[in-house]
This record gives sequence, structure tokens and C-alpha cells, in this order.
Amino acid sequence: MKNFISIIVPCYNQAHFLDEALQSVYAQTSPNWECIIVNDGSTDNLEEVALNWTRKDIRFKYFFKENGGLSSARNYGVNKATNNIILPLDADDVINTALIKDVLNTFNNTNADLVYYDVSFFGKKEGKYVLPKYNYKTLLLRNTFIACTPFKKDNYLAIGGYDEQLKSFEDWDLWIRMLNKNSKVVKINKTLYYYRKHESGSLTNAFSDSPKLYFDLYDYIYSKNKAIYDAHFKNPILAYQQNDELLNFNNRIKNNFIFKIYVFVKSILKK
Repeated sequence: MKNFISIIVPCYNQAHFLDEALQSVYAQTSPNWECIIVNDGSTDNLEEVALNWTRKDIRFKYFFKENGGLSSARNYGVNKATNNIILPLDADDVINTALIKDVLNTFNNTNADLVYYDVSFFGKKEGKYVLPKYNYKTLLLRNTFIACTPFKKDNYLAIGGYDEQLKSFEDWDLWIRMLNKNSKVVKINKTLYYYRKHESGSLTNAFSDSPKLYFDLYDYIYSKNKAIYDAHFKNPILAYQQNDELLNFNNRIKNNFIFKIYVFVKSILKK
């Protein structure tokens, strides 16, 4: 339905955060939503928390699946969605009460392919992330959207959804394949999403412990989408040099992976 949105909440052992996330959905000023809660094989009391909400409001729908990871859970939820506008919502985050109203109005009034907004951090770190103006070439070099950005299900289905082989950067890969330089991408100049910052992110720790993992993820995405990168960057070395994300990460790990950078660029040139 054009004037409705499906919110996808993948959950794995996050029962202690789920109430707050779902309360922010329930408090929306627009009633035009369904919320699909996907339990990705949790071992905590997540099911109990989720079922309390399904009893409170029939717009909440609960599904259990065997553990398959975040991409798998998101794909499962999107496939259950009855609406074309999709909003991924992480179980430990919350949304502004006006998000659904503003997002639906923007999609309907602009015929956008994707709509985004600014983000505030809360929890162990507070702050604001003002997202830049959309530019596809910039998106190819670094992820310029958050994972919980609304999109259209028909565009998602056309590219096969999230890559379940990716355990991180799965949203970036989705945007690369879903969008192009002519896509209609519209920003709402408001802070509509609240992202919880934890003491120390497991992903951040994983990258610090194993920088190779970080570079391998980039290598996978570049290699997978090589035709797209070749169309926009005729010189792979120049594309690498323009990638602030990789350069900044390399600076943080100092000289112990200079050789890895060389191997990475060399591998791109060979493909």
C-alpha cells in the first residue's frame, strides 16, 4: 500500500532493548505502519517481550527463525512485509515520533527511490551525524547512509536483497546495487533516527583485533561490484586513494598493514 510502511526489526539476544525500540514505533503520530519483529534464534526472553507487543497492537507481527545473521533476518522480514516502503530498525535504537509521517509524505510527494535523514547518538556517546548530500560516486567509496534507511521493496527485490555472505557492510553493498547516479534520493533535513552507542562495539573491536577483516570486506564489495566500479573509476589506484574510510583506518593501525594495502590494490588491478 502506497501510504503504509513496513518496519523490520531483526533481533538477536536484545530483549533488554526491544521494549524501547517498539515503544518508539507505537508512539508514531502516523498510524500507517506494520512492525515485523524477526527473532533470529535468540536465547534470551526476546519472544516474551515481542509477544507482549503483538497482544497490545495487531500491527506488531512476530516471527521466529533459526539463527542466520543480520542480513538473513532482514531478508526474512522484508519478504514478510505487506507494504512497498521498508524501514529497517535495529532493536537497540529508537525513532522520532514523526519519522513515519515524514518518510511517507516524502516518498509520496517526490516519488523517491530512497529517503534519508540526520541521526543522533545516545547511550555511551552522544552527538549528531548530519548526513551529506547524496552522490553515487561518493557512495561507491564510502557508505554515506545508515543501515536503517527507508527504501522501496520492489527495488530491493529487483537486486535480490541483502547479501547474506556479508557479516558487515551489508547495507552499503545493498545501496551500491540498489542505487545509481540517476536515482531519486531525497533527504529530510531533520533528526529522525536515534542510534544507540555502546561501550565498545563488537564490530569495532573485531576490526581492531584483525585489520585484515576490514580490508577483506572492502575487497569483497569492490570485487563483487567490479563492473560498477570500473564504470565510475577507470583507475583503481586512484579510487583507492580517494577512499577516506580505508585511509583513515590504515592511519589508525599505523605501519603494520602497509603491505596489506599494497596487496589489496594489486588484487584490484588483476581483476
